[in-house]
Amino acid sequence: MSKEPVVESSGNVFADLGFSPEEAAIMAMRAELMATLRTNIAERGWTQAQASEHLGIGQSRVSDLVRGKRDKFSLDMLVTLATRAGKQVELVVA
Repeated sequence: MSKEPVVESSGNVFADLGFSPEEAAIMAMRAELMATLRTNIAERGWTQAQASEHLGIGQSRVSDLVRGKRDKFSLDMLVTLATRAGKQVELVVA
């Protein structure tokens, strides 16, 4: 039985999957913002209807967010939603 070689991650799963550096950076930011929003909704105990009201979007959009459908949200929209949820969004360039 041969073992698959272990490859150390670059720190960005999307880059590791072969996306361009630019696309990988945007996808990673979107994924992080979506995870933060899902956690925030859960921690507050909001129903999808309550989250919809607080975030100013339709309940179907909250469902997309909770289900992790990242292709349905632009980076701009996720920053807007995080701000509406009371989060301070900052960009750190390393």
